[in-house]
Amino acid sequence: MNWRTIIYVILLVSLNVVKALPRSYRDIEEKNSIGQRFSQLQENNFKAIAMIMFAQYVPGGTFGRAVEMAEDVTDLAKRCAAAARDSPDCLKPLDRIFLDTICQEENLPRFTDCCAKKDPERNDCFLSLKNSSRGFVSPFERPDAEAACKNHSQHQHPLTGYFIYEVSRRHPFLYAPTILSVAIRYDEMMKNCCGSAEDPTRNLEECFRRQAPKVMKPVKEDGLRQEHTCGILKKFGERTLKALKLAQISQKFPKADFATVNKLVVDIANMHKDCCRGDMLDCMHDREEILHYVCTNQDILSSKIKKCCEKPLLQRSECIVNAENDDKPAGLSPHVREFIEDKAICERFAQEKDMHLARFLYEYSRRHPEFSAQMLLRIGKGYEDLLKECCKAGAPDNCCSRGEEELKKHIYETESVMKTSCDIYKEKGDYYFQNELLMSFTKKMPQLTSAELIKFTKQMTTIGSKCCQLSQDKLLPCAEENLDLVLGEICRRHVTDPINPGVCQCCSSSYAFRRPCLGKLEVDENYVPLSLTPGLFTFHEDLCTTEEEKLQHKKQEMLVTLIKYKPQISQEQLTSVTAAFTAMRERCCREENRQACFGQEGPELIKRSEKLLSA
Repeated sequence: MNWRTIIYVILLVSLNVVKALPRSYRDIEEKNSIGQRFSQLQENNFKAIAMIMFAQYVPGGTFGRAVEMAEDVTDLAKRCAAAARDSPDCLKPLDRIFLDTICQEENLPRFTDCCAKKDPERNDCFLSLKNSSRGFVSPFERPDAEAACKNHSQHQHPLTGYFIYEVSRRHPFLYAPTILSVAIRYDEMMKNCCGSAEDPTRNLEECFRRQAPKVMKPVKEDGLRQEHTCGILKKFGERTLKALKLAQISQKFPKADFATVNKLVVDIANMHKDCCRGDMLDCMHDREEILHYVCTNQDILSSKIKKCCEKPLLQRSECIVNAENDDKPAGLSPHVREFIEDKAICERFAQEKDMHLARFLYEYSRRHPEFSAQMLLRIGKGYEDLLKECCKAGAPDNCCSRGEEELKKHIYETESVMKTSCDIYKEKGDYYFQNELLMSFTKKMPQLTSAELIKFTKQMTTIGSKCCQLSQDKLLPCAEENLDLVLGEICRRHVTDPINPGVCQCCSSSYAFRRPCLGKLEVDENYVPLSLTPGLFTFHEDLCTTEEEKLQHKKQEMLVTLIKYKPQISQEQLTSVTAAFTAMRERCCREENRQACFGQEGPELIKRSEKLLSA
C-alpha cells in the first residue's frame, strides 16, 4: 500500500473516529495487548493513531517515515489479532513495540542514546526528548491561500494527512482524538474557503484568516490544559493532583457520595499519569472508560450532563468539563462543624490522615461552588495545619475553634484581591489595565523578555474581560482557575530558563499558594537594571501609525524597557515621562519630515527623562 492510499485511509479515520472508537473497554482485561487494541479500534483508527504517535515521538522525522512506521506496526497488530496472539512480539507492551519500531530505523542519531537503554528507562528517555522537542520544530505557518486551495483540489486526502502529521509533531503530548477532531475542522475550512474560490466577491485570505483560529482553537486550549495538568503532576506529585480533582469533581457533582467521587478522582489521576507519560493509547482507553462510567451513572452524579452524554465521543469530554455544576442536594447543612467539634477528630486524623483530609475537602467543596478549586485546596491545607497543631499533646481544648476565624480571614483576603482587580479593570479598560499588570510583572520578573511579559499580561487582561462581568458566585472560580493556567505557563517557562529566586520559590513550594505567592512578590532587588545605552530607547516614524493596536504594542514595549531601566520608578515619575513622550509624538507626527523630528527630539526626551528619574 503506497503512502497516498494510507493517507486516504487516515483521512477517513479522522472523519469517522467519533463513531468508530469503542464505547467501552470494560470487558477487555489486558488493555496493553496490541492484538486486542487493534480489534477494539479497527484497522483504520489504529493506523491513524499510530501515525500520530510516531510523529509525536520523532518530530524531526519525515512525513513518509512516520507513515511507514505506522504501517509496519499496523501489520503486526493485524497478525496478532488474527492468529498469532501467543507470539512473543504480540505479547510485548504497546509502548515497547512503538519504541522498538523507532529504534530499528536508520539515520535517527538523536535517539541513539535512548535506544541503547532498557525499558522502562528507554521510555523515560524518549519522553524527556518529547519535552525537549518543543522548540525543535518551527511553528506551523499557514500557507498562501491560493496555493493551499490549488493543492487541496489536487491532493485533498494527502494534504489532510500531512496536516495531521504536522500538528502531531508540534504537539507531542496532545490527545490523539483532539488532533483528529482538528483535522475534521481543517478539512471543513479548506472546503468552505476553497469551494468559493471562483466567486469574485470572496476574499480567500480573509476566509482563511477568519476560520484558521477556530480550527486551531482545540489544539491551543487542550494542549495548554494538558501541559498544565502534567506540570502539576510532575512538580507537585499525585497527591496534589488528586486533591485538585477532588475539589473540582465535588463541586461539579455535589449529590454524589464520597466513594463515587473518590473513585472518579483515582481514575482521572491514573488517566493523567498515562497521558503525561505519553502513552496515548492507554490515555484514550482511560478517558473513554471514565466517560462511559459518568454517562451510565448520571442518576447518581448529575442532572446537568444528559445532553453531553448524547454527543459524539470527541465532544463529550469537553462538554462535561464545561457543564454547569449540579444543584446542591436539598437539606445539605451549610457548615462542616463535625470536622472541628467532634471529640474523636484527632484520633481519626492519626488513623487515616489523607482519607480524613479528603473527606473534609469533599464536604467543603460540594457546599461551595462559588470558591475556586485552588482556594479550596488552600482551605484544605489550612485545616491540615490546624489539626497538626491542635492534635499535639498539651494543645488547649479550644485550639480548633480558632480555625473558623482564620478561614474567614483567608476567604475575605482572596475575595478582596479579586474584587480590587476587577474594580481596576472596569475603571481602566483593557489597555490601561494591561499596562498596570505590565508594570507589576516587569518589576517582579524583569528577566522575562518584552514579548513574554506582553503575552502573559494580555492573557491576564483577557481573563479580566471574561470574568469581571460575572456574578459574585461565578467570579472566583472563573478568575483564579483561568489565572492558574497563565501562572502555570510562567512556572514552566521558569523551569526551562530560570527567572529569579522569588519566582522559583513561588513556583516550587506549593501549588495551592502559587497565585498568592506570586501576587505578593515585589521588585526583584537582585536584578541589575539596564544601562542607558544609545540604542535602549529609539523613536521612529512608525510611532505615527494610525493602527491603534500596533501603537499600543510599541508603547508597551517602551514601558517594559523603561521599567527594566528604572525598576523603582514611581507613579508620578512614570506619569511625567509618559506625558513628555506623548507630547513629542504628537509634535513629530505633525511634521512633514517625521523621522528627522524624532531623530532630534528623541535624544532630548531621553535627557530630560533621565534627569527626572534621577531626582
